[in-house]
Amino acid sequence: MHRVQSFPPLVGDQSRILILGSLPGAASLAAGAYYAHPRNAFWALVADVTGAAAGAPYDERAAALVRAGLALWDVARAAVRPGSLDADIDDASVEPHDVAGLLAAHPSIRRVCCNGAKAAALFRRHVAPRVDIAGLDAIDVRVLPSTSPAHAGVRIDDKRAAWLAALRAPLADPRAATASVAQRG
Repeated sequence: MHRVQSFPPLVGDQSRILILGSLPGAASLAAGAYYAHPRNAFWALVADVTGAAAGAPYDERAAALVRAGLALWDVARAAVRPGSLDADIDDASVEPHDVAGLLAAHPSIRRVCCNGAKAAALFRRHVAPRVDIAGLDAIDVRVLPSTSPAHAGVRIDDKRAAWLAALRAPLADPRAATASVAQRG
């Protein structure tokens, strides 16, 4: 089985929203960049918030993401996954990142957006209990439609609307995200 390692977080001192994926796919691992698959909609969906074109060089997109108050990481630090599909992640092999530690080190982050159902499931299993223990009770957790090309059941316009609704409000007003982790779905 193929063991996959994630990347370090993209995060800044003024990050207010943490976007969590599950684990990088083959194209991302080969490129050494988050969401590198050409059909993954992530960079196109966040472009309205970051101001960086989806086709801009990766370093520019990453810097614009952080400047916009966003942070990006994966729930899993490492796991066994033979392909790029989230369904192929061996749940028993998941070693989570210290997301609770990242949140504690960046108290300006008040919202976590999970990129798809698998990221949300991994968050609930591996991160939420640690967030609760750390006393980070004012984190608003949202599950957004996956940006993966494998998640074709949701129209791109519907994905864009969901992503923009989740990202824009807290970026405009940092006090907008005040729901408790205990209230996550």
